[in-house]
Amino acid sequence: MPKLQPVLAVAALCALLSPAPRAETPRPASDLVIHLKDGKDLRVSQFKGKPTVLAFILTTCPHCQRTVGFLSKAHGEFAERGLGIVAAAIEEAAAKNLPGFLATFNPPFPVGYNTDQKIILEFLQHPPMLLLKMPVLVFIDAKGIVRAQYEGDAPFLAEDKQEQNIRHEIEGLLAGGLAPGKKAAARSGGAEKTR
Repeated sequence: MPKLQPVLAVAALCALLSPAPRAETPRPASDLVIHLKDGKDLRVSQFKGKPTVLAFILTTCPHCQRTVGFLSKAHGEFAERGLGIVAAAIEEAAAKNLPGFLATFNPPFPVGYNTDQKIILEFLQHPPMLLLKMPVLVFIDAKGIVRAQYEGDAPFLAEDKQEQNIRHEIEGLLAGGLAPGKKAAARSGGAEKTR
């Protein structure tokens, strides 16, 4: 059996380096709980009836911090039109890191945490054996349906296009669920699949 070990090691490495299977969209958003710094909980279901952007972040990740900045600008522009935005820090030390993050970036929308990796990965339909690339943006329509999902290495979140892409997706949510001229698409990692 010693000759089988290198084969298994190569297979495991290939699985880790493979792109994650695409999350299914559209799909109903499960009712994720986000813990707020004041000890209260926020549930994704509380946003039903309101198009919502849900961001999963790491408080110490520069790409996540930049994304929160773009979402803060979007909140200022789209909140009056009914858009909800919420973020959840998901690193192990999120509860400890959150006060400093909030003081530094001062987002105008709720930012909490949930460090239960199993629940987060189930919500995102992300395989537990593969690395989750951060940030992750989930666009949920007013009926509670996930219309699009983007993981950190997706072209959608490329630094030079991210703000424009976020605005475009938000316009689609506010127009009834889909970005103008698009079909529902699953977008996870660098892959894009139109259904």
